[in-house]
Amino acid sequence: MTEPKLVQIWVYLSASPLLGLAMTLVVYSLAYRLYIRANSNPLLNPVVTSVAVLIGILLATNTTYDVYFDGAQFVHFLLGPATVALAVPLYQQFAKLKQVWLPVTVALMAGVLVGTFSSITIAKLLGASLETQLSLAPKSVTAPVAMGISEQIGGLHSLTAALVVVTGIIGAVIGTKLFDLMGVKDDSVKGIAMGLTAHGIGTARAFQVSDQMGAFSGLAMALSAFTYAIVLPWLLGLIGMID
Repeated sequence: MTEPKLVQIWVYLSASPLLGLAMTLVVYSLAYRLYIRANSNPLLNPVVTSVAVLIGILLATNTTYDVYFDGAQFVHFLLGPATVALAVPLYQQFAKLKQVWLPVTVALMAGVLVGTFSSITIAKLLGASLETQLSLAPKSVTAPVAMGISEQIGGLHSLTAALVVVTGIIGAVIGTKLFDLMGVKDDSVKGIAMGLTAHGIGTARAFQVSDQMGAFSGLAMALSAFTYAIVLPWLLGLIGMID
């Protein structure tokens, strides 16, 4: 492609809401290539790299988030269909799921309780405000659900969204290495743990390891979101954090 044509494309995109979409796709594509060339090093997780690069571009070009999101919202829209599509690999693992439904249920409840109260307790010990503590409570849930829960219980949904992304990135980066250190071999166990703690970003990483791990991670992510939405407000009300 000649340089004049590239200039014309840039001029068109810079005046179009599609700039955010194009920039996101290009940056993620390059980040994913870097990730593959680095032998899938978790420290170079494409989500982490993409977020860092996009933030740098927005700051360097003095572009507001609202302008960027005008185009990038198309990617955000696909989050729903992508989540629903997780049912396909889950169905393929349905036979094994029927065998492990009890430990999955126990792990789900333990994950909700530990994930909620550990984050609240640590935040409280560090002197965080009640609003910040409530914003932290649903940090292990997929972003759209976490933001809704945060708003319902009196947290800051914008802060919750940022905490959800950070939680997912950390889980995706250290999760598989932690499993190796602990000697966990079963991909279904790894998937459940990843989905409960690192939601969508962790699930994406799980699918890179194996379809089974990704399927169980998607299941845990969905069940976790459902459980948090029902149980968390009740739990916080029970201990007097909200009315």
